[in-house]
Parts: sequence; structure tokens; C-alpha cells
Amino acid sequence: MLLAGLWLLALALAVRQAAAVLRLPRDERLVDLFAWTGDNGVLRVHGSLYDGDAAFTGTPFAGLVLKPLTRAAEQGLGVVWTFGTLLLVAAVGAVAARALPGPVSRRTALFALPAALSLLALSVPVRNTFHLGQTSILPVLLVLVGWLAGGADRHRERHGPAGGPFAGPRGQAAVALAGKAQGVLIGVAGALQPATLLFVPLLWLTGRRRAAVSGAGTFLICTLAAWAALPDDSWTYWVHHVAGAGLGDAADATANQSLHGALLRAGLHGAPEVALLAVLVPAVGWLALRRAVRYARDGQLLLAAAVVGCAAVVASPTAWQHQQLWVLPAIVGRVGRRTGDRLVWPVFVVMVMTLDGSALVPKIAAFGMLGENAVLLAALLASCVVPFLLREAPAWAAPQPSGPLSRPNLMLELLLIRVGYWAYSYVRGHAPDSRSLAEGHGHQILTAERFLHLDVEHGLNKLAARTEWLREAGDTYYTTFHFLVPIVLLGFLYVRRAPLYRAARTALSFATLLGLAGFWLYPLAPPRLMPGLGYIDTAHGPQDLSDPDFGALTQLSNQYAAMPSLHVGWSLWCAVVVFLLTRNRLLRALGALYPLLTTFVVMATANHYLLDAVGGVAVVTAGFYGQRRLARIRGTGKRTVGRAADTFADGSDRGAAGAAPSAGPPGGGGGTQALPDVPDGSNVTDGPDAVSGAASAPSPPGPPSSADRGAPARRD
Repeated sequence: MLLAGLWLLALALAVRQAAAVLRLPRDERLVDLFAWTGDNGVLRVHGSLYDGDAAFTGTPFAGLVLKPLTRAAEQGLGVVWTFGTLLLVAAVGAVAARALPGPVSRRTALFALPAALSLLALSVPVRNTFHLGQTSILPVLLVLVGWLAGGADRHRERHGPAGGPFAGPRGQAAVALAGKAQGVLIGVAGALQPATLLFVPLLWLTGRRRAAVSGAGTFLICTLAAWAALPDDSWTYWVHHVAGAGLGDAADATANQSLHGALLRAGLHGAPEVALLAVLVPAVGWLALRRAVRYARDGQLLLAAAVVGCAAVVASPTAWQHQQLWVLPAIVGRVGRRTGDRLVWPVFVVMVMTLDGSALVPKIAAFGMLGENAVLLAALLASCVVPFLLREAPAWAAPQPSGPLSRPNLMLELLLIRVGYWAYSYVRGHAPDSRSLAEGHGHQILTAERFLHLDVEHGLNKLAARTEWLREAGDTYYTTFHFLVPIVLLGFLYVRRAPLYRAARTALSFATLLGLAGFWLYPLAPPRLMPGLGYIDTAHGPQDLSDPDFGALTQLSNQYAAMPSLHVGWSLWCAVVVFLLTRNRLLRALGALYPLLTTFVVMATANHYLLDAVGGVAVVTAGFYGQRRLARIRGTGKRTVGRAADTFADGSDRGAAGAAPSAGPPGGGGGTQALPDVPDGSNVTDGPDAVSGAASAPSPPGPPSSADRGAPARRD
């Protein structure tokens, strides 16, 4: 069922991508293709390829290859080109899926192709290729076929003399001919996209010298042929623009994710920038080739291709979005010795290749440069930094387990939290925001509250508006504590209470998702945006209700996301976490006061109704219930949060200081079960002693006792 669902997803994404292109008007789809081949395209009219408003950005050889298309540049070309691009994407996915480093399990082999096709369809380079009508998929496919097939032939060549079809002189001649053909593919790719010429030295360094020579020769033949046919354009491209630098949009545009573009965005120009490039580009290429040779000799041919392809993205004068596909195959590299660390690199690559860079970093000026250069950063990491495992490493096939009691990988948590908040902001901002619908729901809420005698918002709002200190305190509280307190608690849980952190963050995630569903299904105008009722917006001042957009405020985010109140919901989550952490009466009293005070503030500032607060309580309750159900399904314990509460039932304030309570079997008179305290950042592994006895001194290895085997609490 999962396999069928994945194939349906891949098919749906492909259909959606094709439909998104074909349903556009002719002058808005495949804009680059028709700018080149249209009635006034640079490939149709006489003159230079690199002049005019829609200047050609490819190599002269690419222009020579595309020239025949000018005769077929009619309405039907868009359909043919779109489906041709679909076939190229499918071919890239099939080649990559078959090149996974072995041994590959049957399940992985079944899931690899639909997963690869889905990721390709979602990636920004493929989406741009569909929209613009670019040819960037073709060089990638040519290189992958030449490189991967050549690696297989190299293996057969080494084993041919012992027998089989490649034994003897004829077999060796066939292998040599195949090697030359594979070099031809890479040479043609280099003539279309010069940065891929970095694969020629890779061929040489991995022993495929015939292929390297034929690849370099093919590139020279194609380039010289284009030079003979288009001498002026060849001079413009190779000499004046130094292999295309400066063609198309400005080289310092964010879409250019090459090292050259990043240096220009950083403010370096002229001789200093050229000198720095002259040092960095060869260094990146040399290091990437060394790493790629190592992975190729280890049998990880696809990873080797990804490493060199990422170096090509970095070194290219311009690496536009449709040319950045080389980063995606780097997802096959395995990183980390724990199972919990294995997801960091693939999640990072998927996020970089499918989302805008601004979605990966907070909206803070200090992080802006990272967001602008997210793809370049991923390419640099893949080509030069990330220590991908070799197949001979013990952790390749048998990583250390990261159980439910261990501390999650910090980088993975930060990535998921950031992207989760970005998705939260996106959904909240794009939820239905019809003014009449939201105000109608507001009248429904007020009618229900009057019927239940719960309509206290107006009186609290008037009290805050006429009491200066209360108004200022409420506004500060509303804009500050909503994010500050949960972040502080999550940070403390991660550092000192890893098992409870896992459970609490999962519950918070479920509650937030339910809150987003509420924003979408029930858009609600808060009291401050209800016309004619006398509510005062204490934080933003009076709103111009005659303006359908209510002025500048509603341009920032959807103001009709009031039900449920996540201010109240998140504050209740904080109170539950505090109750689980400690039995200190003062701290528990403060924890209980926090959601009550938050409920008062959201009503006093006219941002929520009382029933919104009830909705916040409901989603958090459902979030904790969903977390417990998930824990049971995953087999990590019947009551993860409940177990964490029992952990600190005795001396929890000591645990907060770093001392773990004593452990003992349940019901045995030895105190409560103790979750291990790991102040030094080490991890707690799975096993029968992961919960009880983990804080005691380690015992020598040996078979478990009958008591251990029979203790249900240990298995829990």
C-alpha cells in the first residue's frame, strides 16, 4: 500500500507539473524556450545570440543544437517540450535509483524509483526547468549515464579475463569502445554545460583514461564546430564573457548560487574578487575530485558523481536555479554513526532543494546571508566537508541505535522547528480571509457566549484601555511571552530531560497542526476587528474598518486566525511541562498561573474571545493524546509523558540541578522509576536498562536475569 501510494504521489506530481505549465497562456510558459525559438527569438533572427532583450544564455554549441527547433516553434512545441522534459526527469530518476550503493535491500529497491521521481518533481531546479523550458536536465542525464555505465563496464573489464562475454581480445575491445562512447556522452554534456567538464579529470583519476580522452576530444570537437559556425558568438561567450559569466540576469542575483555570485553579493568586485576566485575554485575542485575518487573506489558511484557535480555548481561562473540539480543526488551519502543522525543530511538536502532559502533560517539580518546562499552552502558541504561513510565502515550497515530515551540530533531539531514555523506562518497567512465570513463567525461566537453568560471580553478590554499600566503590561506580555517561554522550556528539556523533550515537542507539534486546521476551517475575526462593537486594539491602535484590508496591519499576516487561541494553547502546554518537570509548589503555581494570565491578556487586548481560549485548551489536550497514541504505535512505551512525570515524582528539583533520582523497580519499594540524567551531552541507548537502573553503575556484560526478562516496566 505504501509503495502504491508513493507511485501515485510521483504520478500526481508529474501531472501537476505538466498541467501547471500547459495551462498557462502561450506567452507565459516556457519563457526562455520561446524567447529563443519564437518569431523574434535569437535563434530565429539573424545576428548575435547574445544580443537583445531575451539574450541566449547557453553555449554556442547549445544554440547550434537548438537551431533546428526554430522551424517547429509553433503552438505544439510547448506540449512536446513539456512531455520531453518529463521523460528526461524520469530517466534521471531511473538512472539514479539503479545506482544506489549496494547491498540494496528488496524494499529499498522497490521504493527507490518512485521516491527519486517525487523528489525530482518537487525540487526547485526541475520546477524551473519546466517553467522556463531550459535544457539543464539533459547534461545531467548524459553525465550520469556516461559515468555510471562506465563504472559498471570498468567492473566487467576487471573481471572479464576470468570468463564471460568480456573475456578475450574481442571482449576487451568491446569494453574499450564502450568506454569511449561513455566519454563522448560526458564531452557532449560539457559542450552544453561547461562546468560538467570537471568529470573529465574524474574519469582520468579513476582509471578510465580512454573515456577521459574521448570526453575531452568530444568537447573540443563540439566547441570547435560551434566556433566555425558561429565565430562571433563563440568569441563573445568564451572570451568576452569567460564561459558565460554575466549573461542573462545580473550575476549577483540570489538565483545565481555559484561562488562567483556569492562573492558579488558579499560586496567583492573587480580584482580582489577575481583573485579570490582564482584561489578558491581550484581548491574546491581539487578537494572534490579527491573525495569523489575515494567514494568511486568504494563503489559509491552516484555519490562520487554528486560530489563532483556540486563542485561544478560552486565553480561555475553562473549557477542558476535550473542548473543546481547536482545537489539533490548527494542525498544518497550516509552520514553519522547513530540512527538518529542519519536523517540530518537528507532532510537538509530536501529542504534546500524544495524550499526557498528564506524558509530555512529565521528572519534575522545575521542569518540573511545563509538564506541567500543555501544551495551554495549545501553544494560546498557535499563537495568538500561532509564526511560521508565508506561501505567498509562499521556504521555503514549497523549504526548505533538512537532510542526514544536518547537526545535527538540538535541540527535536525533546529531544521524541523524552523521549517515547521515557516509552514505555520505560510498556512496561517494563506488561510481563508474573507471579511464577511470571519465577521459572521465572530457574531456566532459572541451569540454563543451571551447565551452561556461568558461574554466578558468587552469589560476586560475597557478595563485595560483605561488603565495605562495594565494596557502596557498586557501589550508587552502578548508580544513577548508567546514565543519566549516555550523556546526556553524546549531548550531546557533538550539539554536536561531528553526523553520528556521528545514527548513534549511531539505533543506541541500535534497541537499546532490542529490549530492550523482551525484557522483554515473556521476563519474568525477577533474582537478588535469586529466593527461597531466598541472593542479597542490596545497594541496597534484603532483600525480603519472602512478599509477592507484594515490598513497595514492585515498586510503582515492573516488577522482572522483567532480560533483556536494558540497563545492560550501554548501556555497550557508550558504549564503541563512544568508540572511534569517538578513537584516544587511555587514552580507549579507559576506554571498554573501562566495559562490563566495568558487567557486574561488575550481578552483584555481584544485579540481573542473566551471560546478561543477553550479551543486552545482543546487542541493541546488532543496534542498530548495524539503523542501518547503515537508512542504506543511505535512501541516506545505506554505512557511516555506519564513515565516522565513519575520520573520526577521524588526530588525533581534535584534533577533540575543535574542529579538523577534513585532508581528502583516499580512496586518494589525502591522509589520511582528514574529516567537517566545526561548532563554531559552523551546519549542514552535502547535496551532493557534504558529506564530502570540506567543511573546506577554499569554491570559487566552478560545474559539478562529472569527478573530482568520478566519486568514489564523495563520493556516499557
